[in-house]
Amino acid sequence: MKNVLFIGFVWPEPTTTAAGGRIMQLINFFKQQQYKVTFASTAAKSIYSVNFKEIDVLEEQIVLNSTSFDDFITELNPDIVVFDRFLTEEQFGWRVAQNIPNAIRILDTEDLHFLRKARELAFKNGTIQVSESDLKSQEITKREIASIYRCDFSLLISMYEEKLLKETFKIDSNLLLCLPFMLEDYTATNLPQFKDRQDFVCIGNGKHKPNIDAVLWLHKEIWPLVHKALPNANLHIYGAYLPQQITEKHNPKTGFLVHGWGEDVNQIMQQAKVNLAPLRFGAGIKGKLIDAMYNGTPNVTTKIGAEGMHGNLPWNGEIKDTVANLVAAAVDLYTNETKWLQAQKNGEEILKTYYAKSNLETELSNKISTLQKDLEKHRNTNFIGSLLQHHSMTSTKYLSKWIAEKEKNK
Repeated sequence: MKNVLFIGFVWPEPTTTAAGGRIMQLINFFKQQQYKVTFASTAAKSIYSVNFKEIDVLEEQIVLNSTSFDDFITELNPDIVVFDRFLTEEQFGWRVAQNIPNAIRILDTEDLHFLRKARELAFKNGTIQVSESDLKSQEITKREIASIYRCDFSLLISMYEEKLLKETFKIDSNLLLCLPFMLEDYTATNLPQFKDRQDFVCIGNGKHKPNIDAVLWLHKEIWPLVHKALPNANLHIYGAYLPQQITEKHNPKTGFLVHGWGEDVNQIMQQAKVNLAPLRFGAGIKGKLIDAMYNGTPNVTTKIGAEGMHGNLPWNGEIKDTVANLVAAAVDLYTNETKWLQAQKNGEEILKTYYAKSNLETELSNKISTLQKDLEKHRNTNFIGSLLQHHSMTSTKYLSKWIAEKEKNK
């Protein structure tokens, strides 16, 4: 049986983060391809961590900066290793390359961390504009790009991010595969209609800074104006790990209702008439917006929110960036059934065009098959990748080895 090893920075939490759901989609893909799947991580589990035993996936608790990983991976001898972000590739990629050099190394970027970081810094400085110089001057950019080069190919969640890497950083397309969320072939059936829905919803994990900023922006500037126009409407805030600065904003008198973690995102979305996601920074594509489309709920979001998600197709709702425009769009979609139905239809078309599981799985399968036929040829065309594997460039490798030796001598 073929073997695939996932190395995770954290254990997947598909009910709290889009990243957790994404990893589970990849795991299910390999299971369908008849791979034996093992997931390994140095992290501790949480109450939201997936139970791998229920889906016949092996678990392994691994240790950072320890030669025990070398023994583990040599014995497992996987055909493919998937890193869940560049940090895990930095920590374990050199050990994988050293002990099982013939294994295909895949980096799942989740979203581009350097882009997210640059936008966060720009936002703190009072702007949403990020220049090419801003991106290239960051240390995290150099680290993440180096990780992309060291792997045989990288999975990108966003069409925008694929374009950025190709055009701004001149990375060869053979090293990249745009693979957004892989959804079951979409059919909109038995969804609640316009007249059967009420209220607004906003969902976001409390550990993610753009989500916290969005909720605070809603509370301070956007929701008071929406509620003034629609006094009978409420805004329901959902998300795991919400901090006190969010939970203390709960106020039934103003219709601002903070619920915390919601177990069934589909039920939550189907009850709501409009999803609000005023994101002012961040990267990747947004699971909350996909969830809304899948459940027939129009989205009101920003350019950052909708970035890389809908290609040339019309958005399933409104894309606005100012308070006044966001408020007007939210009220209009909530009260105008004709616009609401068109937005719902737009969402269906986006899902069918860009997120069909059957099409995306075929692309991933073909990419892996091509590499398996001639991995050496593929690597020979990636000279920069081989350069970055050279001992003079691998500072993290020797730092790790030094730490391991230090621990031995305690």
